[in-house]
Amino acid sequence: MDNNSSMSATARHVSLHFTMRDEQGHLLDTSRGNAPMTCIEGAGQVLVGLESVVRSMQPGESRKFVVAPEQGYGLRDDTLVQKIPRAHLPVDGEIKVGDQFQTGPDRHAPVITIAAVEGDEVTVDANHPLAGMRLNFEVELVAARPATAEELKQAVEQAPE
Repeated sequence: MDNNSSMSATARHVSLHFTMRDEQGHLLDTSRGNAPMTCIEGAGQVLVGLESVVRSMQPGESRKFVVAPEQGYGLRDDTLVQKIPRAHLPVDGEIKVGDQFQTGPDRHAPVITIAAVEGDEVTVDANHPLAGMRLNFEVELVAARPATAEELKQAVEQAPE
C-alpha cells in the first residue's frame, strides 16, 4: 500500500499532544511534558486510527477515543514467532526474555523481541510489541496549518515503504 496516496497539497502540518494507554489504563506513551508531536497528515507518520481522528479536529480541540488493533499496530501474527539458533542473533553476551533487537541498520528495519531462551535455541517474536492491542488515546490538537511544499516533499522522502 502506498502510504502517500492519501497525501495531497491540502495536507496539514499538525502539532498535537497525546497520551496512549492500554486497556488496563497503563501509560504506554505520551508527549505531555515535552514539545507537541508534529506530523504531516497522510504521510504515514502516525497510526492510521490516530490520524483519522486528528484529521477531523480543529486547533484547541481535545478528544478521547479507542484505536482498534487493525488501525493501530496490527493484529498479532503467529507466523512471526519463530525458534532460531542463539548464534543467529546479532549480539554477543547474555540475552533474556524481553530483550529487543533491530534486525538491520535501517531505522525502519523490524524489531524482534526475545520471547524465550532454551539452551542454544531462542524464540523470537517479530510482532510489534503493541500488536493486537486496543489503544486508548487522549489527543489535543495544538495547531494546524497547510503543509509547505518542502514539508510535503520531505514527508514523501521519509515515508516507510
